[in-house]
Amino acid sequence: MLRTQRGPVRRSAVLRGALAALPLLGVVLAGYPTAGVPLALGAMFAGINDRPGSRRASVTRLGVPALSGAAGLLLGTATALAAGPDRSLVLLPLVFGALGLVAGAISSVGPVASACGTQMMVAAVIGAGMPLPEPGWLRALLFLSGAAWPIVLRLALPSPGTSGGGPYRFDGERAAVAAVYTAVADLLLAAGGPRALARRAALTAALDHAQDALSGPRLRRYASSAAERRLHAQYAAALPLAEAATALAWAGEPLPARIAEGPRRLAASVRTGGPSGSLPAPARGTAGLRALDDALLRAAAAFDCRAGQRLRPRRRGSYVSVLRMAFGAAGREYGIRVALCCATSTAVAQSLHHDHWYWLPATTVFLVKPDLGPLASRVLCRAVGTVAGAVVFAALVAVTAGQLAQVAAVALCGALIPVATRHFAAQTAVVTVLVLSLVMLAGEPQAAGDRVVESLLACATVLLVGHLPLPGQRGHTVHTALDTATGAAHRYLGHVLDSPDDRAGRMALRRDAYRSLAAARTAIDLSAAELPAVARRTAGSDDVAGALERLIDTTTACAVHLDHRAARLSSAHAERLAEQLSALGEAQGDTWPERRDRGLGAGRRRAVRVS
Repeated sequence: MLRTQRGPVRRSAVLRGALAALPLLGVVLAGYPTAGVPLALGAMFAGINDRPGSRRASVTRLGVPALSGAAGLLLGTATALAAGPDRSLVLLPLVFGALGLVAGAISSVGPVASACGTQMMVAAVIGAGMPLPEPGWLRALLFLSGAAWPIVLRLALPSPGTSGGGPYRFDGERAAVAAVYTAVADLLLAAGGPRALARRAALTAALDHAQDALSGPRLRRYASSAAERRLHAQYAAALPLAEAATALAWAGEPLPARIAEGPRRLAASVRTGGPSGSLPAPARGTAGLRALDDALLRAAAAFDCRAGQRLRPRRRGSYVSVLRMAFGAAGREYGIRVALCCATSTAVAQSLHHDHWYWLPATTVFLVKPDLGPLASRVLCRAVGTVAGAVVFAALVAVTAGQLAQVAAVALCGALIPVATRHFAAQTAVVTVLVLSLVMLAGEPQAAGDRVVESLLACATVLLVGHLPLPGQRGHTVHTALDTATGAAHRYLGHVLDSPDDRAGRMALRRDAYRSLAAARTAIDLSAAELPAVARRTAGSDDVAGALERLIDTTTACAVHLDHRAARLSSAHAERLAEQLSALGEAQGDTWPERRDRGLGAGRRRAVRVS
């Protein structure tokens, strides 16, 4: 609960957050302060979603959830019109419960989908509860306009401290690719030591980030400039380096420090756009070292290449597969939880006859969001942050007055959001001040006390409903993630054994295997940090993830051996691979007793095939 994300302050994001209030200032000066509320809400959500990364990837990360929020605003306004001016203890809870079921299921697909589900639910609740004179279509248009302005700022403003090496629009991509080469160097230095596993996980995270940064929206299948073509070639050249470094770390023998000099010089070349300089003398004593040397030579050639290159973005699932994932076991489990929380909080808010009833279900949506940390810590941080924000806002109101002062508070909060996202309590405090300022701009009285009461009620609701024993709830989120990672690992292994000469296919499958494993690790860590009533549903899952990790690492070492030494596996590699397959089957059987026979049988069959 007290852990805070670390890293440098993103000054460019702080500047964008402050400038995002300019449209609000314009409509307030024009005499339409209520129109500024949906404008500022769109900008606020865009600021929350404005995370480190490339400019083009930010279009999807900020734009798609904004479209979802606009749709939710329209739906909420239509629901309020259908319910009429009287309190509805039936219609609104039913509508928001059904919407929560869909939004929760969609949120289980990935980070962008999670932001879409959250914005749709929050915007629908605000559209139904906040009394604004603008019609629904205008609210949605204003919301989109407010979100579009930060996107324009993200695309147009250069980041401070950007190095040379190409157009400034590629600064996020260059930093991401350079981080991959740095992570390769760190893994080589950690080989044979206790930090090798952590460095390998850091390399996977760097590769995932670079892959996402280079797969932003574009209008053509080929790179549009020499700088972009070179950047994609540099990323592709890092994949064999990562494979060789993983194989060397798997061997468990310490390596000389000069081995890491080559990747570090390549990382500096990516950041600055300059030449990499001379690379260290090769060491070719083992298959792993030969693979590393060959990968360095290919990388040096790729760094000098200016020819066009067809882009190979990460393979994404079809709409059918996305829907299957959303409404699978994990999506249904989370969707039911969100639906119960939204319906319960809406019914409680309607029965209390508060003027700001929409605060309770809107707060519930944020609290039940699973990718913000364990449930208990989210609730505590939300309570502390809301009280702190309400106190700060009450102090601001006591010393300032007028709409311009409220706009200034919104601008200040927008600038603080990139800093406050490091901790959920700090983010809650900043958002509380921002929302209370918007409420006063809408013509309502100061309501800091009501905000605290509604938030505490939402905390109690989510804490109660979030730990109710639901029928069939068995930690499907973790199990689904592990099933996905297991399938990716087996596809990778099968390709290495059946098609060892297909280097490009092997690299893509290896990326998919490690990426799926990292997602499963994240889900397991989040579940393990919950209260015992929730954490016990996924007990033992970490053993399955550990067995999967050892299997994928061993498969990578086998791929390097086949690529640089022999036409078939050595007996030592085959034995290790068979052991890892059997261990995976046993771990799956111990964790999921209902799958024991299937897991052990599959593991034995693959182990026999390898032998």
